[in-house]
Amino acid sequence: MIMKIETSILNNGIRLIHQRVDSSVSHFGVIINTGSRDEDKEEQGIAHFIEHVIFKGTKKRKAYYVISRLEDIGGELNAYTGKEDTAFYASFLNEYYDRTLELISDILCNSIFPEHELEREKEVVIEEINSYKDSPSELIYDDFDELLFDGHPIARNILGTPELVHSFTRENIFRFMKKNYQTDQIVLSSVGNIPFDKIRAMAERYFGSVPGSKREWERKLFSGYIPGKKVIKKGTFQTHCIIGNLAYNSHDEKRVGMTLLNNILGGQSMNSRLNISLREHNGMAYNIESNYTPYFDTGEFNVYFGTDSDKLDKAISLVKREFKRLRDNKLGILQMSKARKQIIGQLALSGDDHDELMLSLGKSFLVYNKVDSLEEIYMKIEKITSSQILDIANEILDEKSLSILIYR
Repeated sequence: MIMKIETSILNNGIRLIHQRVDSSVSHFGVIINTGSRDEDKEEQGIAHFIEHVIFKGTKKRKAYYVISRLEDIGGELNAYTGKEDTAFYASFLNEYYDRTLELISDILCNSIFPEHELEREKEVVIEEINSYKDSPSELIYDDFDELLFDGHPIARNILGTPELVHSFTRENIFRFMKKNYQTDQIVLSSVGNIPFDKIRAMAERYFGSVPGSKREWERKLFSGYIPGKKVIKKGTFQTHCIIGNLAYNSHDEKRVGMTLLNNILGGQSMNSRLNISLREHNGMAYNIESNYTPYFDTGEFNVYFGTDSDKLDKAISLVKREFKRLRDNKLGILQMSKARKQIIGQLALSGDDHDELMLSLGKSFLVYNKVDSLEEIYMKIEKITSSQILDIANEILDEKSLSILIYR
């Protein structure tokens, strides 16, 4: 049983969204419209650092009791930091809704960031940075962002640098949170088997006393993209490559068509065009994927693959061949029907993952102040035409606008 999505706004401006589902497990999170792109240059990595240290003690709980509060009853507490958002969230049995909201409220509003905990966690984050450097298939995305968004805050990696992480103080943390954690930029998201009036009452009890605040500043917009090519010597066994371009922002009507195009090219399915071309037909790559990420003011499309160095030129030519096919040839009726059905099916399956559903609802409500139902999303997908896909392909996959980064 899946019920309608319900929303409310607390008196202080914090928004609440809830979807009731027939399940014994529930999910609740706080999503904040703040990420690494909102850091000053000397703050790089602080949004992610806060994600780590916010669990290290509050005015009434030491770190051990923070993490034990849900784990003792089989629940899970988690967090993530993105370029534009930060989330603190939990999964738990239904009967522990009140306990969960009280804990997350305590973490968000009353964390004290003890000095000894900060120093210890700095070493943990630096180890995370170092381990990331050992994973070229992940690190290359950060370097590609630097190539694509050169000089802009979006270009900076989320983790920061060891030197900057070492420099962070409690005062830095409180200053960043005061600047960015305004109540009009916060959404409480819930998916679970509880009536809306009950979750709303809990939200008022635990979050309603937070003083209301509004964001007074605006994000620095990105402009001035210049396509580029860069080769970095890494000495890796495989050669890693990313090819991409700017794409549509979060509010562009073409983003739905771009999502469909991305899925056709290198989405989740094994029968994506790039997977068939590079892996199935030519055995050139174990992993090839394409990604589309919309941001507030811009967006990014990229294709990643790893291959043997002697196969690199051929692999790049195959990727560009698939781009050209989409630029030159309008999809037929059957191809469009298959593409629509495929992505609709994937969306339906992802909706069964209630943890991801909770985060998706919260982020949609945060960005658009509304959430389309699955039926409304399906209707938008069904309205996409082959002519629209052709236009998007010629705009985003234009070879003159592509940037390329290679790890050798």
